Order: sequence, then structure tokens, then C-alpha cells
Amino acid sequence: MALKCHNIFALLLLVVNLSLHGNAADQNNRLAASFIFGDSLVDAGNNNYLSTLSKANVPPNGIDFKASGGNPTGRFTNGRTISDVVGEELGQPNYALPYLAPNTTGKAILNGVNYASGGGGILNATGSLFVNRLGMDIQIDYFNITRKQIDKLLGESEAREYIMQKSLFSIIVGSNDFLNNYLLPFVSTGVRVSQDPDAFVGDMINHFRIQLYRLFQLDARKFVISNVAPIGCIPYQRIINELNDDDCVDLANNLATQYNARLKDLVNELNDNLPGGTFVLANVYDLVSELIINYHKYGFTTASKACCGIGSGGQVAGLIPCVPTSSLCSDRDKHVFWDQYHPSEAANIILAKKLIDGDKRYISPMNLRQLWDL
Repeated sequence: MALKCHNIFALLLLVVNLSLHGNAADQNNRLAASFIFGDSLVDAGNNNYLSTLSKANVPPNGIDFKASGGNPTGRFTNGRTISDVVGEELGQPNYALPYLAPNTTGKAILNGVNYASGGGGILNATGSLFVNRLGMDIQIDYFNITRKQIDKLLGESEAREYIMQKSLFSIIVGSNDFLNNYLLPFVSTGVRVSQDPDAFVGDMINHFRIQLYRLFQLDARKFVISNVAPIGCIPYQRIINELNDDDCVDLANNLATQYNARLKDLVNELNDNLPGGTFVLANVYDLVSELIINYHKYGFTTASKACCGIGSGGQVAGLIPCVPTSSLCSDRDKHVFWDQYHPSEAANIILAKKLIDGDKRYISPMNLRQLWDL
């Protein structure tokens, strides 16, 4: 009897041991920290704490965001952003908190921090019509502060390893530099007279190079950088240009394509010149184009009409931001676009999963799971 008990006890110990080792392995494969930079596509609420015209802190924004019980968080969509989904899929236990939120202190920052801001861009002039926003330069200034806080929490040596090995740096930016700068008639007239598109794109790339070098100097090593989506096909552009559902604004898409080609060269340059750094390019332009063109294939009923807007359709739907008085579609998961600019959660899930496990058409030189496993 004693022998039998001993055997059972040994078996239990073995099971517990295997379970603990399994949990440790799971922990090691989990994304520890996610540092997110960019614009309203990934803003998790920073603009709630700014005096700005670019806000999403009112219903029905966030109506499908489970973590808040359907209350608005400042995310410019009905649920999770693309960065939220990426973090979840890679096993991150908590969402990265907005840098400006009062609870983004102490050990909470070890999950990562979100610096993204609606209206923000690569160039400091971008988004000035919103009064306040955090551009990329300011976002990196804020990360520099976080970086010093992590030193204090972990000690310099461990902090450096944590940032280099266990942190992912996601950057989704560039759209506003066109939509709310170069292409905005009453803001950009002077810019467009003095700069042709090639010169403007060159200015963006030169600024972005400096910004990415700064992050590298602050020990960032695993980067995913998104190119600019087909901004000529968003509902806002179709409405103001009075286009049919299947048409897009060529000028906006041509600017995005021109920038994306230069961005690809920049990513290759950084991979060649910054040893130890891995820069992955997310081809969001082709991904979103695929969703818009073949929306039926992905279970959507429309890729041209925003779910949240004013009126029930026609030229005015989607021109006003999503606010409590806006009309709201009943089939939110059937719309590619939540409002006039931003994808729905359903679209964000598809985009995120293609970036995590997709092939080199959509993300190169490796996908996000491979980047994380490096």
C-alpha cells in the first residue's frame, strides 16, 4: 500500500513538474511588452487626455470592446485595434496602456505602452487642424521617458535585455501626413506650391529615418512598420470626391504608393545598416486593397459605406465623426469600415492575423510570429 501511494505521489509530482515547465515555456513564448507608435488607427486613448478635436471617447465608439464592457476608450473603432489583436494573438496578457493615462505607472509599463495619437504623423506640421495631437517626434520623446522608468524598475542591464529581446515595436503612421497635411486644401496650399509629391515624400522618409534611428539608439530591436493603406479608397475620400462605390481617388493612392516604395527601400537600408535590429515591413496597402476588392470573400457586405456616420447613406454619411447622434449599422461585423477613416474590429482581426502568420506578399522579410520567435 505504501509503495502504491509512493508511486501515485511520484506521478503527481511528475505531472506538476511538466505543467510548470509547460507554463514556463508558454511564458517565454508570450509577447512581454508591446510599444505602439502611430496615429488613430492604433490610438488606445491618448487623445482623451489632450485638448484636441480628434477624439473617440464617446459612444458608439468601443461598443464591441469587451474589456471596457462596450464603453468608449478612445479607440477610433467599435472594438479592438489591429495592435490590440496582434498583442492578444502573440499571448500578451494585457493591452498596452495609453502613455497619457494616469494609471500608466509602475510595473504596468512592463506590458508596454501605447504612444499613438489620433491626427499624429511623421511630420510635426501634420494634424495641426486638430489643435493638439502627438506627432512621432513627441511619441519617441515619451518613450525615452518610459525607457528610463524601466531602467529604475529592472536595473539597467535587465532593462536593456527586456527592451531588446522581449519587446515588440509597432509603428503605424503616415496616412495623416497625406490626409491631414499635403492633401488638405486650406492647410497645405503653401506646401503643395513649394513641394512636388516626390519632395514631400522625400521629406517624410528623411524624418522617419531619424525617428527610427532614435528608437534603435534607445534599444528597440524588433520592429514592425506599416506602410500607408489605399487612402484614396476610404469612405471619406469617396464622399468628398462624389465617387461611385467602386471608385477610388487616384491622387491619394498614387501618393501612398510613392511613399510605400520609398519606405520599402528605407526598411531594407535599416536592416543592412543597424546590426541586431530586425525591421519588418507590413504591406497594409495590399492587405486593405484585398479586403476592399474582395470584401464578399471575407464575409463583409460593404467596403464603401461606413457603419457609423450621419444619415443612412448618400453623400453625407460618414463625413461627421462617429458620435452619439450618428446613425449606426446593425451589422457591424459586415462592414470593412467603422467610420469614414477607420476599419471595423472585424477588419482589424483579419488584417492582424494576416500579419501574424501571413506570407511575404503581406509582411516581409518575415511575419510577426517569426519576428517574435527570433
